[in-house]
Amino acid sequence: MADTTVFTTQRLRRARFAVAAVFCVHGAVTGSFATRIPWIQEHAGVSAGQLGLALAFPAIGASLAMPLAGAISHRFGARTALRGLLALWTLALILPSLAPNVYGLCAVLFVYGATAGMSDVAMNALGVEVETRLGRSIMSSLHGMWSVGALLGSAAGTLAAHLGVDARVHHLIAALVLTALGLVFCQGVLDLRSTPEEEAPPRFALPPKSALVIGAIGFCAVFAEGASLDWSAVYLKDELGTSAGLAAASTTAFALTMAVARLAGDRVVDRFGAERTVRAGGLAATAGGLLVVFAPHAALAMAGFGLIGLGVAVVVPLAFAAAGRSGPNPSQAIAGVATITYTSGLIAPSAIGGIANATSLIVSFGLVTLLSFGLVLGAGVLRGGARTATGAGGTAGTGADVREGVR
Repeated sequence: MADTTVFTTQRLRRARFAVAAVFCVHGAVTGSFATRIPWIQEHAGVSAGQLGLALAFPAIGASLAMPLAGAISHRFGARTALRGLLALWTLALILPSLAPNVYGLCAVLFVYGATAGMSDVAMNALGVEVETRLGRSIMSSLHGMWSVGALLGSAAGTLAAHLGVDARVHHLIAALVLTALGLVFCQGVLDLRSTPEEEAPPRFALPPKSALVIGAIGFCAVFAEGASLDWSAVYLKDELGTSAGLAAASTTAFALTMAVARLAGDRVVDRFGAERTVRAGGLAATAGGLLVVFAPHAALAMAGFGLIGLGVAVVVPLAFAAAGRSGPNPSQAIAGVATITYTSGLIAPSAIGGIANATSLIVSFGLVTLLSFGLVLGAGVLRGGARTATGAGGTAGTGADVREGVR
């Protein structure tokens, strides 16, 4: 967006809270879906292998559709684009529980992922704009609000499953509520529009080189995150012989660690900068990976998973922020980084499983440790991701009143 409109400090603060609420709504859809996967599997009559195949389609749909978000925002304006794309995403929650078989499930999950990816790019692009105009870091807490939304959605889904509520009813109600909330919250975001002379971005385009480099850092972080979320419980149970309950608790603890670290991450970034924050996080995640690999008992392994979560929590928000400032088209750059990170999230679980099948889970998490150390080596590419007085929007927001309001 090349919009150079000046906004007051109060308006920017309202926009920040509105975007944070949008992130929360987006996360709640994911949490609502995840808790009802067993019901969907049974209703569609798919095997575990078929379910694994179907669950790859959201990432495929997202990766293919995300480049469209920039063109949509250019044509309709940031607020209208986000309103429409978020509504498509929340309403897409209805589809998976209606799938009659594996083919239908793959098709609807492709649509589900496509709407998720486009709305993801639109809300992150607006988040970067608000951060730039405020002159301080907010992206970490925005992603923390996404995690909060996912936790809230999963809590509601767990309750619905416990009460035996049909997932079609649960997801219909959740979709309508979240759509209504999303439309309300979108009213508060910045209404940025491209200038008439600004060239429209192509519908599909390869990510810029800057996004590829930044995306590599995001790839390492998301790989470590996905591996830990999906395999930590299995690791504790199979490698260290813990109970199923304790193993499951480690996954919840990891998710909570991620959420808390993201909510608190902005203050750390503002104080130390993106590069030093990611380098320190990489060291923490590497130490956590080593603890997991060499842990003689469950407590140390759980501490290791916690350190991995703490270390990678703010990397993706900072990667999106850096991408949004890396070129003239923030949405295209963010879409490029998001595509790479989605791909990492897609391949991480299967890669960990494949390596474990050929060797062991210990070797798999040796790879996670190496990728975590990659954050230490590559943190310098996020140097431009620290908030600046001017940025993608082309202005410093409101000038002195903004700087006074956030000092």
